[in-house]
Amino acid sequence: MIELVIFENAADTQGTTITAKPGQTLMKAALAADIEGVAADCGGTLTCATCHVMVREPWLSQLPAITDDEDGMLDFAACARQANSRLSCQIKLTEGMNGMQIDLPASQY
Repeated sequence: MIELVIFENAADTQGTTITAKPGQTLMKAALAADIEGVAADCGGTLTCATCHVMVREPWLSQLPAITDDEDGMLDFAACARQANSRLSCQIKLTEGMNGMQIDLPASQY
């Protein structure tokens, strides 16, 4: 199992620790853990931006490169994208991501 820490707002200093299975997407792990800040309206089909997250280093630099489709969809995120913005539906979790820290935007809408 992989443990991830999700910070649901800027004032959240401790975060919420969730567990996930390798091969699962970050979006599905967040939904299974009832993380309210991940809406995932399209269910992971890369047709919305309601699973927008910000991945902290050093994990961001370990992720596969962002695709053109994901990059374009992030332009439609409700909150302004950051340099570390990604769509959680496009992040397939691996054992090497254990301890990864994720920040959620103020809103997905």
